[in-house]
Amino acid sequence: MSGVTGRGSVREEGGLYIRDIPRELLARVPAEQRSPGAERDAVRLLVSRGAERVSLHAFRELPGLLRAGDVLVVNTSATLAAAVDARRDGEALVVHFSTRGDDGRWAVELRTPAGRGTTRPHAGGPAGAVVELPGGGRLVLEEPLAAGADRLWWARPSPVPYGVPALLREHGRPIRYAYTERDQPLSAYQTVFALPAADGAGSAEMPSAGRPFTAELVARLVSRGVQFAPLTLHTGVASQEAHEPPYPERYAVPATTAALVNAARAAGGRVIAVGTTAVRALESAADGRGRVEPAAGWTDLVVTPERGVRVVDGLLTGLHEPEASHLLMLEAVAGWAAVRLGYAQALARGCLWHEFGDVHLLLKDENRHGMNC
Repeated sequence: MSGVTGRGSVREEGGLYIRDIPRELLARVPAEQRSPGAERDAVRLLVSRGAERVSLHAFRELPGLLRAGDVLVVNTSATLAAAVDARRDGEALVVHFSTRGDDGRWAVELRTPAGRGTTRPHAGGPAGAVVELPGGGRLVLEEPLAAGADRLWWARPSPVPYGVPALLREHGRPIRYAYTERDQPLSAYQTVFALPAADGAGSAEMPSAGRPFTAELVARLVSRGVQFAPLTLHTGVASQEAHEPPYPERYAVPATTAALVNAARAAGGRVIAVGTTAVRALESAADGRGRVEPAAGWTDLVVTPERGVRVVDGLLTGLHEPEASHLLMLEAVAGWAAVRLGYAQALARGCLWHEFGDVHLLLKDENRHGMNC
């Protein structure tokens, strides 16, 4: 482990935090494929404690960085094989299935094959356009997901509205972006917390903050006295070419999780969300005083510094792109200065970005809140 303290002690970067991510810092394959004998937990863990303290650890050291009574809130959504080859008017396309609506429609993103298994943006629409799917199915594009945007469209599948999960199981593959080196099996995109949903719902993209956990590490954390509280939020696509604010997503916070979180807060334990999805779901279920109630449905909550967080004391997350809206959530948890210092250190120490990369634990200012690891 190594650490740094003090403002102004790291190199400043242009833009909000960083201008560009060096290509050598893009995680191209999972951690277990980067060195012989490695497992998922063979990533690094950057820890930010307030605006002046940053340290670098092996992720396996996480149990020693938490304490009895802390609660890790984890997302149990399973990752779907959400990318499917398709055609429209003879043109080859790839459909990214994002989110299933209550009326049987799916929000989808159309992409153009770019070779070697990757894709590039393709304009959505127009309304009424028909996309041919494998096995004789089709999608009819109906309207943009949001007014004024044409990347994501609501589309009605036929002949059977709820046949999409079967289509994905038979013909789908995980969504892959150009910075990755090669295709990976769906198992590489499932976290240890993933539970298949009875209705076939799931996440278009992996809730990746949970990926470095292994069964052994979970057992060590439990032995340490750290509790796990599950919830579900099914994530949609988050294209690397566009950084729109999050759109509504389906979530569920069960009564057991609400009780665990409320009890931990009452006893002085910290509530640490594993991933931005866990923050969004948990904060959606909290009242103005920070008490969590069981809740389920759709959330359109966007967590910003102005809104703040009412429940979460810390966030374990990956490293995000310079213009990602998730950075506002990080600021809401830890503050602008802490995020800026953390990202400068991530660059200086060669941390790896994206879903197969290193992770960042941001904690509220321990001195101000009277907390010490």
